[in-house]
Amino acid sequence: MKVKVLSRNPDDYVRETKQDLQRVPRNYDPALHPFEVPREYTRALNATKLDRVFAKPFIASLDGHRDGVNCMAKHPQSLSTVLSGACDGEVKIWNLMKRECIRTLQAHEGFVRGMCARFCGTSFFTVGDDKTVKHWKMEGPANGEPEEPIHTILGKTVYTGIDHHWREPIFATCGHQVDIWNEQRTSPLCSLTWGVDSISSVKFNPIEMYLLGSCASDRNIVLYDMRQSTALKKVILDMRTNTLCWNPMEASVFTAANEDYNLYTFDMRFLDKPLMVHMDHVSAVLDVDYAPTGKEFVSASFDKSIRIFPVDKGHSREVYHTKRMQHVISVKWTSDNKYILCGSDEMNIRLWKANASEKLGVLSPREKAAMLYNQKLKEKFQHHPQIKRIARHRHLPKVIYSQAKELRIMREARRRKELNRRKHSKPGSIPVISEKKKHIVAVVE
Repeated sequence: MKVKVLSRNPDDYVRETKQDLQRVPRNYDPALHPFEVPREYTRALNATKLDRVFAKPFIASLDGHRDGVNCMAKHPQSLSTVLSGACDGEVKIWNLMKRECIRTLQAHEGFVRGMCARFCGTSFFTVGDDKTVKHWKMEGPANGEPEEPIHTILGKTVYTGIDHHWREPIFATCGHQVDIWNEQRTSPLCSLTWGVDSISSVKFNPIEMYLLGSCASDRNIVLYDMRQSTALKKVILDMRTNTLCWNPMEASVFTAANEDYNLYTFDMRFLDKPLMVHMDHVSAVLDVDYAPTGKEFVSASFDKSIRIFPVDKGHSREVYHTKRMQHVISVKWTSDNKYILCGSDEMNIRLWKANASEKLGVLSPREKAAMLYNQKLKEKFQHHPQIKRIARHRHLPKVIYSQAKELRIMREARRRKELNRRKHSKPGSIPVISEKKKHIVAVVE
């Protein structure tokens, strides 16, 4: 004989504490909820509007430099420590938790051209206009001790950039050529060159650590292999590339910041065309840095703004600017994926939220659940015209707005001219060149 019994789990309807809300059992059968989609749409619309209401990304400004901030470096072990170098040769170490400078040292005469921290975080390196490479302790000197570098290398030419290996006591400098140095020696282990021009930036690959990428002022991006001490290949673009940054999650992908207002994401195996052209800036892009997730990067531009781009999208998802911020020279994304730092011409370092409307501080479980639910709703309805319009809307400074409008008109005019030429020419005489291939001059191996 079969007996049917009602079985109820107390967890589904009993409160955990007296203060908790009463739990209501719910049947998820869609037939019982005919208005589920309209309700969810309204919630998604409200969540998107509230996102824009609470979008206050600016957190703090770190002031103390007496000249423009020319370069920055992250501490590899400590999230709250960041280093910055200025145009007057001064280096400052900042504590982001207290938002104050914890150490200042006069490192160079003239500009601090580049700086990087050692992988263990105990020391850092700086290069400047005085043709020196200096190795400093991260900890300040004890009472009475002078502020002296551990080690100084005197070079023959000005060094314009420096980067440290991610595992070994080796660093690379660039200037007239790319030099690979051992920390214990005063002469380079090897010198890498291809062509005769000044190199503005050099970066070690964080995954395949023997690979280096460099940008030269003759419009080249050159890739080197440290094991063979040779250059692998180079790509020549229409205009000069200021710097590049490797994707921390994909060994072969890097993004280059160019003078032609665009950023180019390349796969080093296929340099004949970029994976994506990112075009929203209205002036030269001066610096770029990846998020630790490898899904987004932040770019700094001469147009006095910073933008956050998804790797697989051609347009930025966010633009940050303030009235006082001048040309942004350097930018860094913190290792916890929460904040962005930018250093600009008017001597300030600014701290921003990576997600503009994110709430800082501890979230209660209910807040967390509501946030995740709203996030899913926004993803579900992201292509609806009204929600898309509200989510995309940004206030821009008048200069950037009018310049972007002018660039759009120019781009449209060029496209129209090309279509007319093709229409009135012999079929096949004017080939169709994609936007990705337009800016690549040549690839040399």
